[in-house]
Parts: sequence; structure tokens; C-alpha cells
Amino acid sequence: MIGMTEVLLAVGTRKGLFIGRRRGGAWEFDERPCFNAQAIYSVAVDTRGGTPRLLVGGDSAHWGPSVFHSDDLGRTWTEPARPAVKFPKDTGASLERVWQLHPAAAEPDVVYAGTEPAALYRSEDRGESFELVRPLWEHPTRSRWVPGGGGEGLHTVLTDARDPRSVTVAVSTAGVFRTQDGGASWSPSNSGVSAVFLPDPSPEFGQCVHKVARDAADPDRLYLQNHWGVYRSDDAGAQWTDIGAGLPSTFGFAVAAHPHRGDTAYVFPINADADRVPADHRCRVFRTQDAGKSWEPLAAGLPQEDHYGTVLRDALCTDDADPAGVYFGNRNGEVFASADDGDSWRQLASHLPDVLCVRAAVVG
Repeated sequence: MIGMTEVLLAVGTRKGLFIGRRRGGAWEFDERPCFNAQAIYSVAVDTRGGTPRLLVGGDSAHWGPSVFHSDDLGRTWTEPARPAVKFPKDTGASLERVWQLHPAAAEPDVVYAGTEPAALYRSEDRGESFELVRPLWEHPTRSRWVPGGGGEGLHTVLTDARDPRSVTVAVSTAGVFRTQDGGASWSPSNSGVSAVFLPDPSPEFGQCVHKVARDAADPDRLYLQNHWGVYRSDDAGAQWTDIGAGLPSTFGFAVAAHPHRGDTAYVFPINADADRVPADHRCRVFRTQDAGKSWEPLAAGLPQEDHYGTVLRDALCTDDADPAGVYFGNRNGEVFASADDGDSWRQLASHLPDVLCVRAAVVG
């Protein structure tokens, strides 16, 4: 059965993980969610080895947060005997949740985890155990990081297939930080990103970065969705340029890059700061195919009436098919998918719990 699977879609919600599988053109969803009643804030589909591995960051109100993995596409799950992610006693911190799970691009067994409180963890056994990356935790600016409305989470991890020592992370609300020496030292990388809510709108750090994605063709090109502002960097984050012109709102949470085509990225504009619902009350993904010089609305097959489904930072993604699948879920419990780079859409699910994250990949 696993060999028949073409695309796997993992939808993390506030009440469990829902798994869908597309065979040919037909989608099938499992009858019951995994991790019933747990909030699933992070999912990774690790296709680097011979056997795909799913990694999930679950948050149980009774048992607390944990990281689980599955080597049979979600049919069975393993939880380590000891907590996979745990703050050392000397930090004085305790884990609230795992916001991000990221299989490293250049190291086959390495997985990174981003957490709240904001910290980066590294695993060298495909996500079964993690160690705190202390230089970032002990960064001299850390005492001045201020939690955002959604908490202080390290929500984005980007690795570089050209160099395993290069890692980029984003923290709410500290901004983007980079290392080029495998985590031994870290530098803020927010030049050009505005912080309109601060007395100094152009600080070295303190930006409310919501998500960052890497271009498929140019690894030095990054796309950033900020709390007010959409940006592009052409030098791996050293300098950022505003590319929000043409969008109905430059506020939003999510940004995703096309898996194969350069200069192509997707955002879901949100009204802010009062109501935080889709811009103009319209359900639309916006796509750029020229690295942000212009944007086009993608709405064929999406609801045309007034819409109020907010898309969170990890609830918009692409798979690695060609043409690419594009997916998003919202806080109304709806999941939508495109099988043609975003040109047309279909609704896959409705009335789910609050959708927190969506991940998809070709797995067979």
C-alpha cells in the first residue's frame, strides 16, 4: 500500500493530526486523526532516506509537549522513552511546544527543531533525540527578545544544501538570525526589515518575522513575511528589500516557495491589526513569478463569498511534485489544494479543528 502512495498530506490541527493520501487524482483521508485531542504545531515529512519518516510535534494538555515519529506514513507512531526535546536544568526554562521540525538539506540524519521558548535544537538520529544549540540560546541579545502575540517561538529553520554549516532561523519577535559556522556563532540578519511597532522602526533585531522561505533556483534568495511587510533577500538574508507593492495587504503569517521554479513564491494576505481575517474578506492566495516585482491573485475554485478563514504561518506549503501541489488550511477547519502550481483549487476537507500547520510531499 505504501508503494502506491503518490502524495502525502499531513494537516496538524488543535485536536490532532489528519493524514490524506492522493493516489492518481483521488484523495483519501484516514478515518480517524492521530494524536486525538493534541495540538499539532509542527510536522515534517522526511524523504531523504529509503523509508520516509514523519515527525510530529504534539502538545497534550495532560502530558505536555513531545516529538513523535512514524516510519510507515502515520499508521503507527513511536515516542522516545525520554523526552526528545528538553531544556537543560541550568537554563531555567521548560518546553512549551515545538514550533518547527526541519530535516537538514545537506546532512542525511540531521533534523532541527525550533521551540517555545525560542531555542534551536539539533538531532543527529533523524529526530529521535535533540541537543540544545547553546550559542543561540546564550546570544547576547536574548535578554531583550520580547514575546509576540503568539508567544516567543523559533518558528522557521532553513538549511543550505551547499553548506551544512549555514543555518537561518526566525524568531517571533526577535527576527532573523544566521550562522555560517555550524551554530558556533549567530548574527542578526534583519537589515531592511521594518518594525513599525517599535520606536526605532529599523532595529538590528526585534522584528516580528512571521515566516521565511527559500527560493528553489537561487539558494541565496529568501522571501520573508513580516508583521506588516513582505520582503526579499538576494544575499541569504544580509539585506532585505520590500516587495509588498501590489498586494491587498502586506500583513500575513505564511509564505512558501515553489519547489522547482525560481522567482516563484506564495503568500496569503491578512487584514491587520484589528480583525486578522483574509484581506478584503476574500479567500485568495497571491503568487509572484518574478521574485516580487508583481503579484497575481489565485482564486479559481476557492470560495467566492465573504471569507474569514485565517491562514497561520505553517499552514501554507508546497509539495515536491511537478507541476507542484500547493496547499493551505485555515482556522475555519478548511483545507484547500492545487495540483497545478496554484492556478486552480479544490477543497479537500471542511469542519476540521483549527488548522495549525500543513505539510505535503511525494512519498511513493
